[in-house]
Amino acid sequence: MANDPGPRRHSDRSSGAVTLQQVATRAGVSIATASRALHGGHGRVVNEELRTRVLAAAAELNYVSNAPAQALARARTSVVGLMVHDVADPYFGAIATGVMRAAAEYDLMVMLTASFREQQLELDYLVRLRNQRARAIVLAGSGFTDGEFTERLAERLAGFVEDGGRVACVGDHGVATDTVALDNRGGAEQAVAHLWELGHRRIGVIAGPLGLVTVRDRLDGVRRALERRGAPLPAERVVEADFTRAGGRAAALALLARQPELTAVFALNDGMAAGALAALRDELGLAVPGRVSVVGFDDLPYAADLHPALTTVRLPLEKAGVRALELIVDDRDARGTRRIVELESELTVRSSTGPAPAP
Repeated sequence: MANDPGPRRHSDRSSGAVTLQQVATRAGVSIATASRALHGGHGRVVNEELRTRVLAAAAELNYVSNAPAQALARARTSVVGLMVHDVADPYFGAIATGVMRAAAEYDLMVMLTASFREQQLELDYLVRLRNQRARAIVLAGSGFTDGEFTERLAERLAGFVEDGGRVACVGDHGVATDTVALDNRGGAEQAVAHLWELGHRRIGVIAGPLGLVTVRDRLDGVRRALERRGAPLPAERVVEADFTRAGGRAAALALLARQPELTAVFALNDGMAAGALAALRDELGLAVPGRVSVVGFDDLPYAADLHPALTTVRLPLEKAGVRALELIVDDRDARGTRRIVELESELTVRSSTGPAPAP
């Protein structure tokens, strides 16, 4: 990947330097635990066994701490940086609501940034938040499946933690930080099971951007559910869209044009499901759910107001935001390892799904 074009005064260590992330990985602990073992700071004292492991890993790797930078950076502000993909997306709005409500209880101020799924912009924002001495960062939404980018992200986050900051993720970003895990695979499996029980055997999928971890996991859930029922998901029954209503509309038209025999469409977010409903009903003249059933994902507030009301997988997004903020302010780490809070999904059945039409 090309060199980081960000401002030179904010650049990371040279490529030959050992990072805190590498020390944490070698010791088998979280970045936060490695930082506390090496640098001290606020919060729970690391037990002697973990501290010994971290010090041994640091010695093996010849890790060198930047003590002056450590001292300066620990003068932290009350700002929590919240990074999302798109502030106009209700998915991120729900997460942001949870983060902000919880932050208010702890007298913290939330700075909201949107990366628009631009990898370099996400990395640049992390540098800016570090230089502004933000107390913590919450990464929301979905990580990228690009392994090289994930490595660079881990390096940036490790530098932030090394300076005394805290990090929590909502969803899988591929980095060893405290994480609120959303049940994307399980939710997709519930949706397929529901359609199967209604007699649907010809199911099409409108996927979001395939470079996102969330999309990968939801598709994995679809495939796993179908394979358990002896019905693999053919590639021609999957269309990629951009997580928007317009994208869902176009994808539904393309999907039904090449697979007119489909009796159900599973859109991997509610925005695309809304577009699919409009395309099926208004442009193709197909009854929903009489001819084609539609399922969405996320259960955003407007899902119940669509026509027909949308069957969808509910994720507790606002709760996810609250729990991410709580992970940041709660410095108890009894095991000295990464903390993962798992939140379950739930299928909400409404009137957009019904029995498969007779052959």
